[in-house]
Amino acid sequence: MRAEVGLLTRNVVFRGDPETSVDNQYGATIFIHSAGDDSVVARLGYIECMHVGQAFQLGRYAIHFHMIGALHQSYVKGLSVHQGNNRAFTIHGNSHLRIIDNVAFDVLGHTLFIEDAAETKNYIAGNLIMMTKRSMSLLNTDQTPACFWITNPDNQFINNRAAGSDRYGFWFDLQNNPTGPSADPNYCPINDKLGEFRGNHAHSMGRYGLRIFHGQVPRKYPCKPIVYDYNKPEDPYH
Repeated sequence: MRAEVGLLTRNVVFRGDPETSVDNQYGATIFIHSAGDDSVVARLGYIECMHVGQAFQLGRYAIHFHMIGALHQSYVKGLSVHQGNNRAFTIHGNSHLRIIDNVAFDVLGHTLFIEDAAETKNYIAGNLIMMTKRSMSLLNTDQTPACFWITNPDNQFINNRAAGSDRYGFWFDLQNNPTGPSADPNYCPINDKLGEFRGNHAHSMGRYGLRIFHGQVPRKYPCKPIVYDYNKPEDPYH
């Protein structure tokens, strides 16, 4: 049998306090926010991030892209994130972000986290996530964590590896409507199309490598029921 191998060390290190971070679950964070599509460019490459993330703190994730919109020029590439107290990579209210060839190890909670279910067209490829651990200080679902927690199907997941999680590898926890600041009753990601999911591997899980829950039935009008008379004159989609 062959094991997953990920290099955690880098020449540039971003870290929390080594004396207090572990005991207090309180580490360093990188928070990127600017209102409007492509209003900020963040290119994080080949950095070692350790003792990161803050448990019991909403939004204090290790690497957090927050409510920016489109991020065509930004990426997270070749990072290592380990000994994390609150996720590794969070995509919140963003699209077209690239997360490529990163390694995450020994992290509490969903390790790659798509937050509101309005996030689409992100490219997530070649990442290795190992030893995702349950957390009692984050969301209820973090008590059954996933290496990749996916709330919107319209993203690309290519050649990623999930190895060792307290519960799941890839969890499509698709939402009826977006939540949080992205809340929209007129958008139904649970029935949206799947972007791309290929070449991914999951093993050594506490439960499932791939879980699709609450379900996905993609269709032309995601917020309409499966059985519907689209020929009705009053139908606004007709």
